[in-house]
Amino acid sequence: MSTTGNGLPTRRGKRLAASAAGIAAVALTLAGCGGGDSGVGGGGDEPAAAEECPCEIRFSWWGSDTRHESTQQIIDAFQAENPDITVVPDFTDWDGYWDKLATSVAAGDTPDVITQEERYISDYATKNVLADLSQLDVDTSKVDDGVLAGGQIEGAQYGIPTGINAYAFVADPALFADAGVELPDDTTWTWDDYVTTANAVSEGAGDGVWGTQDYGFNEAGLNVMARQRGETLFTPEGELGVSEQTVADFFQISLDLMEGGGQPDAARTVEYQAAGPEGGLLGTNQGAMGVWWTNQLGALTDSSGHELELLRLPGETEGERTGMYYKPAMFYSVSADTEYPEASAKFVDFMLNSEEAAKIMLTDRGLPANTEVREAILGDLSPTDQKMADFMADIEDEIVDTPPVPPHGSAELADIMERVNTEVLFERITPEEAATQLIDEVNAAIAG
Repeated sequence: MSTTGNGLPTRRGKRLAASAAGIAAVALTLAGCGGGDSGVGGGGDEPAAAEECPCEIRFSWWGSDTRHESTQQIIDAFQAENPDITVVPDFTDWDGYWDKLATSVAAGDTPDVITQEERYISDYATKNVLADLSQLDVDTSKVDDGVLAGGQIEGAQYGIPTGINAYAFVADPALFADAGVELPDDTTWTWDDYVTTANAVSEGAGDGVWGTQDYGFNEAGLNVMARQRGETLFTPEGELGVSEQTVADFFQISLDLMEGGGQPDAARTVEYQAAGPEGGLLGTNQGAMGVWWTNQLGALTDSSGHELELLRLPGETEGERTGMYYKPAMFYSVSADTEYPEASAKFVDFMLNSEEAAKIMLTDRGLPANTEVREAILGDLSPTDQKMADFMADIEDEIVDTPPVPPHGSAELADIMERVNTEVLFERITPEEAATQLIDEVNAAIAG
């Protein structure tokens, strides 16, 4: 199964991850994960004794073979500077990561340094598995406050972003030109313009090419639309903050596109979604647009063989405010129970702040969260990654804030979104019915 570059799963991966999140929640509850003895997180009342090294810490992450190789190079570089600390690698692919982590936590064998993801960090933080990193010696002074907020829950820093991505439209100028349609002005286009443009591309391009790929399987697009309207997918208090009207409007756009020919029929849409970036419309030169995370631009460019462009989402100038945001690609977290919080923090600090580490990692865990090391690696980026970096810099002044961390139980949203959107596409339920169903199911998930 393929995942996105920042670890977010494709359609099949979302389903497996949602199941894994449920397993994780059960395992954490059974384990009764109380506060650690380190004194740095969830319930440790006594300060930790001074650490003695040589010592050994374990670092867990998910990813491809390429990520495993580059991470080992980073570990080697860290150990060269810190010969008294041994870092033991603990990695797997996305499908197995959350099951493995839940099992380790339940067995009292939590990794010292843990890679976390936006959808699941609350589940672990609320069970006192993660340390408050603001109480450890990790320099976050070169990370924007808004980006850091992505890992904060009730004032505690449970995760430090590895890097940032944005949810954006990716467009193929060659297919626009073939269809005789100009690329939209992404600084002014509206959601109505999006539908009109996609329909026009399909009409001009002829059979076998569509204007866009359906966007309704990923909640990030709904989050952006909600934010444009002064709402939010989740509130800081951990409640659902999007209105039924916004959810219904979000799903209605897909029906408008199918009716106008701007996107494929429901059956083909589901197939393209399951195929991931490389097998989707853009990756196979069968579609002129699609919404993806910015760090997927390289994979899309390679698979399509075309030079692609990044565009802002529609509606950024027609609502109450802009809705786009920087999403933490993933997080570095430290176990609340680690025997070596200082050594663990030193390793996190190295991955976050070392130019040497950044030059090895480049954009594999998102565009670096540390703004100074981000500047330092720009000359080492591929042309495609440079294009991504330029786009991220271009939208910086337009981003208002970072969405609150999704609450405990919200990991189920991915599966709910996929299922409800499929029902809408096949016209088994209306957008209004879909909105009611989605809101009811998400509220039940976060209340459970």
